[in-house]
Amino acid sequence: MSQVLHTPPPAPAPADDDLSALAARHGLAVSGARPSLPEYIRQLWARRHFINAFATAKLTAQYSQAKLGQLWQVMNPLLNAAVFYFIFGLLLGTSHGVPDFVPFLVTGVFIWQFTQSSIMAGTRAISGNLGLVRALHFPRAALPISFCLQQLQQLLFSMAALIVILLCFGVPVSMSWVLAVPALVLQFTFNAGVSLIVARMGAKTPDIAQLMPFILRTWMYVSGVMWSIDKVLSKDDLPHWAMTALQCNPAAVYIDLMRFALIDSFHAGQLPPHVWLVATGWALLAGVGGFIYFWKAEETYGRG
Repeated sequence: MSQVLHTPPPAPAPADDDLSALAARHGLAVSGARPSLPEYIRQLWARRHFINAFATAKLTAQYSQAKLGQLWQVMNPLLNAAVFYFIFGLLLGTSHGVPDFVPFLVTGVFIWQFTQSSIMAGTRAISGNLGLVRALHFPRAALPISFCLQQLQQLLFSMAALIVILLCFGVPVSMSWVLAVPALVLQFTFNAGVSLIVARMGAKTPDIAQLMPFILRTWMYVSGVMWSIDKVLSKDDLPHWAMTALQCNPAAVYIDLMRFALIDSFHAGQLPPHVWLVATGWALLAGVGGFIYFWKAEETYGRG
């Protein structure tokens, strides 16, 4: 008589709770899991030397293939300023009624380019470095922050040329130049925060990098880079909301703060009310908010 073999039923799959308990018992954790916010900040601080070295290396390599090398760090913003001077200062006449227009324009171009370059680099901070993100375990915020630090280092090179321009056009050395330091600190904090925001957006939707130049170009035209916001507001023919938006525009605030610090003819009356509070508020809002917004998606970067 043939013998009937009975196959035992498969063992039930372990429950998620059992797997969690097993992992905890053996000290295992989810790879790439998001740490707590204080722990994330601690990890980021521990890698501050990496952030600085990465930014310096990117800056050094940026023009390594060009014959003029690092001179382009100064020549690029100077050429932009020359183009803007020809179009807006000579052809459109925005220089009328603006004393020290060349220092006014060059300062605006240099400070605006710091914000523009930081945000553009931030959009590709994650999506453009997926190999690094997937190969190494580190706080991903290090990437957009390092790109902002790179742009700050480039701005400091450009500031040497800016000082020469100021002196050549008769702008005297003043104690107010010291105010450039806190203004740059606030602007760097703002730039880093916005870069963190667009870095998360760009990691999920790479098309953001294609749209960003148009957004930044529009933002530049309303930020008083090539023209005086004070002259426009003095005409008193704008609606109140538009005047408030122009005055509180963060890019314009940081540009005007730097002009006030460096240019003797740019006086306090041309600044918006409570300008330092506005500048600090934008820096804290973008810096803290952008950092938390980026941290919340930490475990998703490099996936998929």
